[in-house]
Amino acid sequence: MAARFRKPRGPVERLAAALVAAAVAVAVLGITQALLRSWVFLAAVALLTLAGAVCGPMLERTRTERLAGLRLSLAEVDAMGDQDFEYALRDLLVRDGWTADQVGRQGDQAADVIGHHPRHGRIVLQAKHTTVGVKVGVQVMYQVKGTAGPVHGADVAVVVTNGGLTRDAMAWGDQYGVHWVDRDRLESWAAAGRPLHHLLPLPRRPLG
Repeated sequence: MAARFRKPRGPVERLAAALVAAAVAVAVLGITQALLRSWVFLAAVALLTLAGAVCGPMLERTRTERLAGLRLSLAEVDAMGDQDFEYALRDLLVRDGWTADQVGRQGDQAADVIGHHPRHGRIVLQAKHTTVGVKVGVQVMYQVKGTAGPVHGADVAVVVTNGGLTRDAMAWGDQYGVHWVDRDRLESWAAAGRPLHHLLPLPRRPLG
């Protein structure tokens, strides 16, 4: 038998009914406000996601276009600090058509810049900013060779310095596949604008 509701009788029942109605109204209002806040939040998230999807590639294109004519003299490079040198190498890679990030920090395991190119694969740069006349030794080559592939998944490893390299370092790098950029090569790359993958040169991979 279906339940039948009757009107409240007496002041006590009328007061109880009023309290119940008020509680229901407050609950409905709270739920409505919560749903409204959720809708506004979700809409904001959707708009931010859409903005990121649209603006991200535009910003990347703008950055690439801005760096297309980048030229750095050796005097400018020599005046940099260690981290500025790493950022400069990143920008030079971007100028040459790579996507690249500065990743150098304490414990970076011989990787200061990591980049990717559709025809040359993944590259790791180890930056050695020095005073003019200082030469990078063969120990750096050992370290880069030991981490570039196994740790960073690199296809190409390069040691870049604004100074020089010892004969042993250059010979060892040439024999075991660690490329190097000394002061003369850096001038061709940074100041003259010759792309790194032409300067070294780097092998080309088939597309697809």
